[in-house]
Amino acid sequence: MATEAAARWLLLHPSLPQSSHKKQHLIFASLLLFASLQSFHCYAAASYNEQEADRVAFLPGQPRSPQVSQFSGYITVNRQNGRALFYWFFEAQTLPSKKPLLLWLNGGPGCSSIGYGAASELGPLRVTRNGAGLEFNKFAWNKEANLLFLESPVGVGFSYTNTSTDLTKLNDGFVAEDTYNFLVNWLDRFPQYKDREFYISGESYAGHYVPQLADFVYERNKDKKANRYINLKGFIVGNPLTDDQYDSKGLAEYAWSHSVVSDEIYERIKKVCNFMNSNWTNECNQAMGNIFGQYQEIDIYNIYAPKCNLAQTSTVAVGAHAFEASDQEQFSKRIRMFSGYDACYSSYAEKYFNKPDVQKAFHANGNEMLPGKWKVCSNSILSSYNFSVLSVLPIYSKLIKAGLRIWLYSGDADGRVPVIGSRYCVEALGLPIKRDWQPWYLNKQVAGRFVEYHGMTMVTIRGAGHLVPLNKPEEGLALIDAFLVDKQLFTNR
Repeated sequence: MATEAAARWLLLHPSLPQSSHKKQHLIFASLLLFASLQSFHCYAAASYNEQEADRVAFLPGQPRSPQVSQFSGYITVNRQNGRALFYWFFEAQTLPSKKPLLLWLNGGPGCSSIGYGAASELGPLRVTRNGAGLEFNKFAWNKEANLLFLESPVGVGFSYTNTSTDLTKLNDGFVAEDTYNFLVNWLDRFPQYKDREFYISGESYAGHYVPQLADFVYERNKDKKANRYINLKGFIVGNPLTDDQYDSKGLAEYAWSHSVVSDEIYERIKKVCNFMNSNWTNECNQAMGNIFGQYQEIDIYNIYAPKCNLAQTSTVAVGAHAFEASDQEQFSKRIRMFSGYDACYSSYAEKYFNKPDVQKAFHANGNEMLPGKWKVCSNSILSSYNFSVLSVLPIYSKLIKAGLRIWLYSGDADGRVPVIGSRYCVEALGLPIKRDWQPWYLNKQVAGRFVEYHGMTMVTIRGAGHLVPLNKPEEGLALIDAFLVDKQLFTNR
């Protein structure tokens, strides 16, 4: 637009005298600047209008105070296939223009970052009991960052596609590319965050999503395209699935060391299971089935917490039984169970987000495009997902060398992705230790332990299960604060 305006002026003034040569250039430059500013203002106005269209004034059942600046809506990631991802965004509670941008992803695969991360864990508005309304979370992570939640991959939650074959192609690479396209297009809608420090976070199977997205962004940033550059600084993952061999070994060892199974069962597992082989033998499936059978009696995600006994009719309940010993096919190639399941909170979120007035205020499910009810976890996504990556440790090594800030944290009461397996994963990177294993403190109590390597940090949260921000919200907030400002956790009581 700018060069066209200047060119039109030159066509109308072809015969200026030679003495006007400098004046001609000044006029041309001024026109070019004016046209560029005009183009920028039009673009900024369009972005602002799109932003304001996504603003959520007030959600049903939301407390009147404190005020929450929030947005939600759809971002198209593939126009040809009609593929769009749904987001929920909260500006930082104070000084949003000074705070970084933090993306949160839940795993599954197939579980919603709206239903878990935002509404049950670390968002400022959490669903109350039985989905009656919302309550303010005083330990919300948007105290420290502008907080962006994304329902991914397509088919999860409110995210949708008009091309059904998309749902047969889901794997880690597909998810990373879609999420990258979401980020680029979201930043076009919210250009004030384009130059902001950007961090990626998530838990459970997002232990795959997060580092692979970081790698995708890192590689695309090499193109130096200003309009697509993302100011990535690092990532943090909680109770993350990282490497099949070490995670599976850790699951079995944790169950034995925490008295879930007998010595005999554990000895049998050590004898018949070779976790270096992703295709477990029938003998190994049967032996591991003993562990999963015992976990039916307690909450695998928080082994010391009371088990939720709410009557369940949703697919969330179906997911809870994915480890029953009779379902041997669930153990082929990979442990297939929702990573992050919590029966009570899941049912509350489902009740709330299926209310028509909530969906209307939320800019979700317009024209009732969803094939059925909104679900906190999609059983069909879990069963059809193509598990093509067995380990993300090579990505860790690559991005550590690239200088990104990388933290891994683990609630130590989680039996699903236990701290033992995560320790095996981190140790396998072979990094030199900078600060040895030691406790960190909060409110004059041991909050957990940490070890700092040259290149990354690993932190445990004492007494937390799989969902650290839900089980230990104050510790979770202290953790993300330390990560984002790159400071050490408190080592003195």
